[in-house]
Amino acid sequence: MRYANISGWGKCLPPAELSNDDLSTFLDTSDDWIQSRTGIRTRRIAHVNTSDMATVAARHALAAAGLEPGDIDGIIQATASPDSLVPSAASAVQRNLGIASAAVFDLNAACTGFLYGLSVGSALIRAGSLNRVLVIGAERLTHYLDWTRRDTAVLFGDGAGAVVLEASDAPVGLLADKLGCDADARDILAVPDSGTCRTRFAHVDGLFEVNFEGQEIFKRAVRGMGEAAAFVLEQAGVSPKHIDLLLPHQANVRIIETLAKKMALPPEKVMINIADYGNTSAATVPIALCEALEQGRVRPGALLLTAAFGAGLTWGAGVIRWGERVTPLGHSDAALPPCEHSALQLLAPAIEGCRQANR
Repeated sequence: MRYANISGWGKCLPPAELSNDDLSTFLDTSDDWIQSRTGIRTRRIAHVNTSDMATVAARHALAAAGLEPGDIDGIIQATASPDSLVPSAASAVQRNLGIASAAVFDLNAACTGFLYGLSVGSALIRAGSLNRVLVIGAERLTHYLDWTRRDTAVLFGDGAGAVVLEASDAPVGLLADKLGCDADARDILAVPDSGTCRTRFAHVDGLFEVNFEGQEIFKRAVRGMGEAAAFVLEQAGVSPKHIDLLLPHQANVRIIETLAKKMALPPEKVMINIADYGNTSAATVPIALCEALEQGRVRPGALLLTAAFGAGLTWGAGVIRWGERVTPLGHSDAALPPCEHSALQLLAPAIEGCRQANR
């Protein structure tokens, strides 16, 4: 039987940081207000396209796996904010890496996207269709935010994370997973005026309203992730006490703490980094995984549990058996081009545009 081992990992975070105090210069908010409700202190603002961040994360993941780009035969990019819908952002990553031939596609399950990509990539390897797959979560959601709306402007950040999946005979990688969608509630977290439902030639170009019903999202997120996590634990034949580390989607610290409490997991078994990056959507789980490895919180053979939810309302969970290696085989010097502006300077045109549009 073939398994899909995670043999490489990498992340990319743009350098420009937007703090809560920065947000308070143009929104009616404060550091205390944001931290008490979300757990977020700061977030990153990209000065490049989504595929650029994805490419840097992918190069680090390839180096960690000791592979060259030509060794990859599949790329799955999970994103709700691609450079373009046609062609896919994954094809831009393929071009940037110089891969002559590979199966590539974008996958949009919003914040649950990386977990969906991990499931699909693992299934393709287990089926024998592919041997080495890059699974990337990358987002530039700040490009679309209405910066006059406090409820959503404070939540999101930009970034990317990637893993390399390789065929293995050892029982490692994604051992159990459960994916789903609570479509009856799809409108409580949605961008309603996008895609083909958007009026052509609308007077406002590029300003999207994000419908965000926080209390209802909280309840459904905790229930959806909790039920999915319970299912995959049973499927894998383990109990919460066997889990070495919980890697949850980083949307709200209260949601993470509630999920951990339901599973009786102590803080030392829960990875939380939302304070530093905000909600990077499909990128939160792979970024958290990279940082958990950097911090020595993943040991050889560790049992990891991941869970996520996203717009739609997609949800999912997975049990991962880590392999024997927890350190990179190599390192890459890949980096984004320098950014000569602060986050506030990068956002200044968008902030003014949003103000004009909402008058």
